[in-house]
Amino acid sequence: QVQLVESGGGLVQPGGSLRLSCAASGFTFSSYALSWYRQAPGKERELVADIRSAGGSPNYVDSVKGRFTISRDNAKNTVYLQMNSLQPEDTAVYYCNARRFSRSYWGQGTQVTVSS
Repeated sequence: QVQLVESGGGLVQPGGSLRLSCAASGFTFSSYALSWYRQAPGKERELVADIRSAGGSPNYVDSVKGRFTISRDNAKNTVYLQMNSLQPEDTAVYYCNARRFSRSYWGQGTQVTVSS
């Protein structure tokens, strides 16, 4: 059974940091490209960052470049999103995604709220 379980969300003040984790099981993790998406209230889900299965440079949406870092640990079947210098506009539900060809798996999401 495929599972992606996000954790690490919460309430943080502007300028603060959070580290999201997504633990995967039920598929060959190392063969999949991994992504973090987010969806704010009333907005469409957007791609935040992704990292390919074979390494190489990750990609980021412009609004998080220099602040967020995606990484993967294939030995632990886990993908991370380190988020620094958080701003209120980063408030959203964050989802991890694993994809390979036509297969795409989603986690249930974790809430990140940036507020003073």
